[in-house]
Amino acid sequence: MSSPASVETNALNTIDESERKGSPRNLFWPWFGANVSVLGLGYGSYLLGFAVSFWQAVVVGVVGIVVSFLFCGFISLAGKRGSAPTMVLSRAAFGVRGNTLPSLLSWILTVGWETVLVALATLATSTVLGALGWGGGTVTKVVALVVVAGIVVVAGIFGFDLVMRLQVVITVLTAVLTVVYVVLVVDHVDLAAVAAVPAGGTPQVIGGLVFMMTGFGLGWVNMAADYSRYLPRSASGPRIVGWTTFGASLAPVALLVFGLLLAGSDPELNEAIGADPIGALSTLLPTWFLVPFAVVALAGLIGGAALDIYSSGLALLSLGLPAPRWVAAAIDGALMVVGAVYVVFVADSFIGPFQGFLITLGVPIAAWCGVLLADILLRRRDYTDADLYDPAGRYGSVRWPAVVLVLAGTAVGWGLVTNTYAPWLQWQGYLLGPLGGVDGDWAWANLGVLVALVIGFAGTLLLSAGAVRRQEER
Repeated sequence: MSSPASVETNALNTIDESERKGSPRNLFWPWFGANVSVLGLGYGSYLLGFAVSFWQAVVVGVVGIVVSFLFCGFISLAGKRGSAPTMVLSRAAFGVRGNTLPSLLSWILTVGWETVLVALATLATSTVLGALGWGGGTVTKVVALVVVAGIVVVAGIFGFDLVMRLQVVITVLTAVLTVVYVVLVVDHVDLAAVAAVPAGGTPQVIGGLVFMMTGFGLGWVNMAADYSRYLPRSASGPRIVGWTTFGASLAPVALLVFGLLLAGSDPELNEAIGADPIGALSTLLPTWFLVPFAVVALAGLIGGAALDIYSSGLALLSLGLPAPRWVAAAIDGALMVVGAVYVVFVADSFIGPFQGFLITLGVPIAAWCGVLLADILLRRRDYTDADLYDPAGRYGSVRWPAVVLVLAGTAVGWGLVTNTYAPWLQWQGYLLGPLGGVDGDWAWANLGVLVALVIGFAGTLLLSAGAVRRQEER
């Protein structure tokens, strides 16, 4: 059994019985630690950007967070049933070679997320140090990027045990300091101004819901089983779902509600959060708390990025990279740094690339998630370990119904979303004509994400029930 001070040797293999450990409640720590980021406050501003009222935003925010993380909870069941990474277990639905498509999507998504989080951590450090008069320019950003990226890459290289220990520390630290932050800035809340925010129509409400789902649970579904795969096969399924959903949702729900109160109280603050969410939130603080605020911001972002780089390495291995797991994590770390340099030093704003990234990748990931959720629902037995690695085994080489459903869901989904903030994505929305086109109200609803999810889920239930039954009878 490995320790936090040793490099994890497990990669795509099934975890040996002797190494399975813990209980479902242990899942609380990584999921809470990865989602307690101060970025959760920023989502209050992003959600109000859909032109919805405070109460509409609260409802769609809570529903979007909890439901999307519930998807993570159900996919975590596969980890317990198969004791392998998510992108290995997905082979049961897509075939051993057919799963190349989901693995590629997962790899791009996780590298993208770790890039976003490291870039935000860099911007936050620069802003706070600038406010203290200790720098804040290009040199500060470069040093911050090197330090933050270094911590994330080390966590990814050492693997599961170090990541899990890191999340416990991050959970305690960020929970305490976030409470202090709320106490210090609560007097900036103007309830009258918040209540005066006008309500939005149905398209705006659905658009906010989709954004919250893609920003939270749908950004994690592709790695949900990576952390439950070490649990004993005897672990309680309902408790796995419950602890995953509870741990992941608790902090974002609380942070979102307070973020909505802040953003709804001050239009100027709301606009500033869109450009630099953590920097804008720091302007509300007394000078003496800026350093602790920087600590809580960095810790939360690093916690999320550490989980991402660990899982992105596993996804890269599942694509066929012939290298140890730690090498894959190092490669992803290098790509993460390149991406973060673009966001920090080249991009005009944060919210444009961020929203374009979430919605564009959210469509195919939603289709894959629908397929896998239905496949898990159809199965009554644990996975057969050896066949997950053998194209000639019961799961086959390519299961075309699943592959076609993801491709079809993506094609339809991209036609029903729009990304006006990102010029290179303006080709999307080609099916929005009957709904008013890319300039109509329904363009902002981003229905394509939900449609892709339904196509994947319903299509699998209709097309694969017999195939799953035959697999389990072999």
